[in-house]
Amino acid sequence: MNIYRSLAEVPADLGPTVVTIGNFDGVHCGHQTVIREVIARARALNAKAVLVTLDPHPTRVLRPERKLQLITPTDVKLELLEKTGLDAVLLLPFTREFAATSAKDFCTAVLHDTLHAVEVHEGENFRFGSGAAGDTHSLEALGQTLGFTAKTFAAIESGRTSISSSRIRHAVAEGDMAATRHMLGREFFVDSTPARGRGYGTKYAVPTINLAAYDDLLPAHGVYITDLRIGSGDDAITFEGVTNIGNRPTFGADSFAVETYLLRFHPVDLTEETPLRMAFHKRLRSEQKFADPNALKTQIFKDVARAERWFALRRALSNRAN
Repeated sequence: MNIYRSLAEVPADLGPTVVTIGNFDGVHCGHQTVIREVIARARALNAKAVLVTLDPHPTRVLRPERKLQLITPTDVKLELLEKTGLDAVLLLPFTREFAATSAKDFCTAVLHDTLHAVEVHEGENFRFGSGAAGDTHSLEALGQTLGFTAKTFAAIESGRTSISSSRIRHAVAEGDMAATRHMLGREFFVDSTPARGRGYGTKYAVPTINLAAYDDLLPAHGVYITDLRIGSGDDAITFEGVTNIGNRPTFGADSFAVETYLLRFHPVDLTEETPLRMAFHKRLRSEQKFADPNALKTQIFKDVARAERWFALRRALSNRAN
């Protein structure tokens, strides 16, 4: 998959293309449905399948006070998009000046002049152009002038609600990992590096690792069943674990951490730059304050026992499927 980070980087002979435009935060099941259709139509028309997205997310530029936390930071989003089979992603820099571009000028410059689009596929809530004045009806009308066909997709449903990035953020913030997994079509995960802890894990004889500060979306404070991948590529090692997200109130003054107890731990090479990927499976309980560290240690082992049963069931189901 080719990645173009400006209109100027797009080859003049890239087109014709079948295109979809949006933020695609999470690359969730709704996004995946549109992307699959874009790819299928591109193959049928002997065209290139292209996704257009914005960086940074427009909310971070236009409404920074909201402090939007992303489901998938840009590098993770690109990693997930590469697995879909798209031919290219156009990652447009988003600025206040760019935000002032009219819907007509956007379609002319991006879809017609640069991508030579023959079809554009969007969800029914699609908005674009200055002040979000453009919608799917505008897109269809502009397509008639500029030579592309617009196709609109109804929202993909999950239960009685439609799948959206905002609903996924809410589910993650509530610690509802089952709903999150259902809407994403995968486990929710975060990427980070190791942080130096306060030594409690070592002192109380439990093998733990802390994630470095993470500015994007994390689940609600509490204890979770997780997998932690250490390293990358063929050298990566994954440990099953139990992870606490919160302020560790048992030890006095609040000190936020994402701290994982590693099951069946064995020593691994670890530096402050070692990549970590943590996948969240299930929330076990909320964070709580214990009378003393030994009481906390007792609870940790209860949490571990529950996690061990969950992992054993996962292994059994995997073996049965194979």
